[in-house]
Amino acid sequence: MPNAVDQLDVIAVGAHPDDVEIGVGGTLAALVRQGYRVGIVDLTDGEPTPGSPGPDVRLAEAAAAARALGVQYRRTLDLPNRRLFDTFEARVALAKEFRRFRPRLVIGLGEKTPLASPDHWQTVQIVDAAVFYARLTKWDEQFDDLPPHVISAQLYYTLLATSPAPLAGLAHFVSDISETLDAKLASVRCYATQFPPAKEHVFTRIRAMAEQHGVAAGFAAGELLASPRILGTRDVMQSVFG
Repeated sequence: MPNAVDQLDVIAVGAHPDDVEIGVGGTLAALVRQGYRVGIVDLTDGEPTPGSPGPDVRLAEAAAAARALGVQYRRTLDLPNRRLFDTFEARVALAKEFRRFRPRLVIGLGEKTPLASPDHWQTVQIVDAAVFYARLTKWDEQFDDLPPHVISAQLYYTLLATSPAPLAGLAHFVSDISETLDAKLASVRCYATQFPPAKEHVFTRIRAMAEQHGVAAGFAAGELLASPRILGTRDVMQSVFG
């Protein structure tokens, strides 16, 4: 997907195309509607994978999903699916994206996904390191001479629908996606090779999880997010009542 902006407010990161859509797609669509510049970085192209004829099709699905959410930028890094590890090279590749687009907020995966891809846990560590690398001075030669950039805030999203305590130990909150749940589901449906009619139950599960998180916070639908820092407010009434 071609770059439509020189700077982004938010970058969301996933291990594979579809991670971000499933975990935080409704929030990204809401941020776009609120006027923020939003980008997605996938660390791998997700290939090979059962059901897909090849990388070109998966990348076309990812581009369609980005359009469904309305995000202004999407990039797939050249890191290996199924063999993704937290290496220096992976950290630098992602930190270059952060330095290039200078986001205020980075949203990444927040935990292991037992019985699913180990790439997810590696992504947690790569994102954490890249946020740190993005701000380091006296090291520009490692980042194509892109200047350092301090990312003001970092959040985590979850892919777990069955865990009783996802994102344990962090400060949780729910993002209201009542108006963007349909956009989220439409973006996931763009991955027709990953979610054919035989996997229609996946969409029921995504909707149910969104409704469960929403009800807990008084919304029709929501996405669970977490902060590594305790969250504060300067306006209690606004925070409580929206």
